[in-house]
Amino acid sequence: MNKPCFVDLHCDTLLTLQQAACTLENAPGHISLDKLGRGEAMLQCFAAFIPSHDCARQFHVLETPWEFFLRLASIFDRETKAYPGRLAPARTMSQIRENREAGVVSALLTVEDGACIDGKIERLQQMYTLGVRLITLTWNYENCIGYPNSGDPALHSLGLKSFGFEVLAEMERLGMAVDVSHLSEGGFWDVVRESRKPFLASHSCARALCDHSRNLTDRQFRALGDAGGVCGVNFYSRFLNGDTHTANEDILRHMAYIADRAGIESVALGSDFDGIECTLEMGDYCGLVRLRDQIADRFGTGNAEKICRGNALRFFSDVMREA
Repeated sequence: MNKPCFVDLHCDTLLTLQQAACTLENAPGHISLDKLGRGEAMLQCFAAFIPSHDCARQFHVLETPWEFFLRLASIFDRETKAYPGRLAPARTMSQIRENREAGVVSALLTVEDGACIDGKIERLQQMYTLGVRLITLTWNYENCIGYPNSGDPALHSLGLKSFGFEVLAEMERLGMAVDVSHLSEGGFWDVVRESRKPFLASHSCARALCDHSRNLTDRQFRALGDAGGVCGVNFYSRFLNGDTHTANEDILRHMAYIADRAGIESVALGSDFDGIECTLEMGDYCGLVRLRDQIADRFGTGNAEKICRGNALRFFSDVMREA
């Protein structure tokens, strides 16, 4: 495969930069400017994670969800302007291709938890203008869009709210990817019924292999594949094996399972780097190079290219507008 190789659909590095008051040059976690380069990154999706409820207190966040989103968006803007020739923002597929040809890592701004929309549909246009091209509809709390996954079957069956359907339609009109990771199963099926474009689970795993409500069922994987969507396999051990350590084999096992249910074209990378609390065999972003070789050994070189970048790029090409 030609360098650069990897498209990763989810990381929480922006929150790390905000909390540690650091930059990508000296970031202490899984991702840094140097690690993206040595790890052969092509496109990294940087999530603006929106702490709320107890989580806001944990991270000492005093702003409203909208104010905090604007703060993380400003950090993203600062970082993507600070390293010309090494990192650049991408808002269209053309920009992603141009950055790749120039040997520059593309950065795409996403949002984890639509709580920052706060019932104001016009905010989606504002977010789009700031560069957001993907929104994870919920995190672990109810918001204006819908409900999170839950171990309680009654809560897990709750669907999108009426405003959630408005958000879904406006996101598709704008060319923003709809992300169902963290969403309730009822909300998932509402997205299946109402969406007119492919959707994704940016960082999720298979429930049959690890019984957690954050993971997707076989039926959900089939629907995701039928819709032309992708699932970025999450590297968090809690969703892979229920333990505290992630071996590369755990990731490969979930990839194989998802490929059998949704199709190999639906398997992608959704590391959740800088947002997971477990030890990793790969260590950090640089370890993706070794994982790629193992993916090629398991699935073949052509399919490894699909998993490492091709499937995600095809998805964004189907969803994003060029202007």
